[in-house]
Amino acid sequence: MSYNSGMSINPGSLQTGCAEGDTFDPKPDVGNANGGRIYGGPHLWSSFFEWRIRMSNYTTQMDAARKGIITPEMERVSAYENFDVEELRELVAKGQVAIPANKNHKCLKAYGIGSRLKTKINVNLGTSKDCLDLDVEMKKVQAAVDMGAEAIMDLSSFGDTQKFRRKLTSECPAVIGTVPIYDAVVYYNKALKDITSDEWMEVVKMHAKDGVDFMTIHCGINRATADRFKQNLRHTNIVSRGGSIIFAWMELTGNENPFYERYDELLDICEEYDVTISLGDACRPGSIEDAGDISQISELVALGELTQRAWNHNVQVMVEGPGHMPLNQIRANMEIQQTVCKGAPFYVLGPLVTDVAPGYDHITSAIGGAIAATYGASFLCYVTPAEHLSLPTLEDVKEGIIASRIAAHAADVAKGLPGAKDWDFEMSEARRNLDWEKQFELAIDPEKARRYRAESKPEKEDTCTMCGKMCAVRNINKILRGEDVDIMD
Repeated sequence: MSYNSGMSINPGSLQTGCAEGDTFDPKPDVGNANGGRIYGGPHLWSSFFEWRIRMSNYTTQMDAARKGIITPEMERVSAYENFDVEELRELVAKGQVAIPANKNHKCLKAYGIGSRLKTKINVNLGTSKDCLDLDVEMKKVQAAVDMGAEAIMDLSSFGDTQKFRRKLTSECPAVIGTVPIYDAVVYYNKALKDITSDEWMEVVKMHAKDGVDFMTIHCGINRATADRFKQNLRHTNIVSRGGSIIFAWMELTGNENPFYERYDELLDICEEYDVTISLGDACRPGSIEDAGDISQISELVALGELTQRAWNHNVQVMVEGPGHMPLNQIRANMEIQQTVCKGAPFYVLGPLVTDVAPGYDHITSAIGGAIAATYGASFLCYVTPAEHLSLPTLEDVKEGIIASRIAAHAADVAKGLPGAKDWDFEMSEARRNLDWEKQFELAIDPEKARRYRAESKPEKEDTCTMCGKMCAVRNINKILRGEDVDIMD
């Protein structure tokens, strides 16, 4: 499977044999994620050799930003967002925007995640013991890229996980994330209690070498937060897969969480490859009953401290947030995170605003995601209809992506993001004009829109089968043109 990586300007995407004076164009191929608008950027780097020299002067995107260097990745993000590149550089320097961009991800089309930028979405996929088909998972990857997902997170927990991961980082232009904790259990194939602290760290380094742009690592559940959880048992305990593994390992061995205990070593790895660390929320609530409890908040405080330590290391950070949470708590939770974590990008699963909708959790998640992104979340992890039930099918993946994209765009409109309403304006104009083809082109899911129209053809092309000749839009257009309206005709 191949992907169109556009004009990627990472080192590995450049052809060898460049000569002095050769130029290349860093303008991005941004598709139609913003209703068909394509933004271009200037020839920031005059030659391959100038680019190589500048690349050697920084370790991470944050390090470059703090040194006043505008990287090729910043230039692409600036063009895609139609956002001033110098302002972007300042936000990256502060940690309020992350640009996950592993040096070994050769075909990456970089995206920015954080303050004042478009809300991005992440798609989870990967193999399991019960569903082990790499071809099926790659079809899901292709669908996710085609449907506008900015990030793919490989949650594979069975089979040749490295083969799949390397295929992603060699072929897929989306931002790639992983959870090394899952992979360690597969890779070492031994009892959990027998995995050593060194082995946990080695898996992180392996993922970094393989080109992964960000990693979810559950550093915040240390001995202190684990004890607090045991003293204040919850309705649904710990529902984070990675968090539960680390909690169990600590309980079985009596040792401290190695990712917390050896956090500086972890940051060294991230800095070497420019991996963004996504601080996992082991204690995220798995039911609305547990939302905002002691375990969740105490872990968030720990994550705030770890965020600052990462920034001191020039390592980019995202902070992961709540799973299940009632509507009335979402805004406050976003504001608390922004305060405790000093504006670091907030990556949320949902939030799912009710517990009673298995089979429809892409909807409960989209409701919560729209509110969360309106009040501070930067990155939405999609949820599919299969959530809580099974590994999602290809159709489930599509449904989850569409729901998340709707939530993300709705939030961007609510936040007054420059240009966000333009897409809606064009759609409403097409509806006023009863321009069906234009409506299909602008639709977030053109295929589905076309199918509904085709499956229920009206008698008159300027109507639909819902209203027919009683169509308000059709009749008002006629009246304003001075034409007669006869609904019974």
